[in-house]
Amino acid sequence: MNVPVIEQARIQARVLVPIVKALEDELGAKRAHALVRKALGDLYRRYGEEFWQSKTEKDLGQIMASAFSTYARGDALDYRVLDQSPDAFEIDVDRCRYAEFYKELGEPELGFLLVCSADFLLSEGFDPDIELTRTQTIMQGASHCDFRYRRKVTKGGDYGGKDRKERSGLDGNP
Repeated sequence: MNVPVIEQARIQARVLVPIVKALEDELGAKRAHALVRKALGDLYRRYGEEFWQSKTEKDLGQIMASAFSTYARGDALDYRVLDQSPDAFEIDVDRCRYAEFYKELGEPELGFLLVCSADFLLSEGFDPDIELTRTQTIMQGASHCDFRYRRKVTKGGDYGGKDRKERSGLDGNP
């Protein structure tokens, strides 16, 4: 059974939203959200790391295109690819059913906390040479989400170079 991510998010929301609301009542929204971010942070970073390590290719554009097609399953996202190369993947999401779902619940701020914030946490688990920039989200009322994944450029102008295995010595080379 291969459940689309959008359906998984809907199922999770039915459990997590009441829990977060109860935490907000007890601790206040700021503390409750910090606690939720902390609790989910390690989990999402680990998911990102597992995803990244499962990839045999080094092409950032191909890897992220594959990831976004997974998140878009079930008609969850409408997006345009602006740049796809071995060192970059840039898209604009023009319609987001995750945001629509949380808005229907009347909880877009929790949608941002539980869904959108995960994007950065997941990317922290990727290769440290990969960075995500996103300046706006539909969940927060923008017209689109602007995802910009890039391989970091070193001082010498080269891209980061070594992957996680190479940096850790797991490839057999010192």
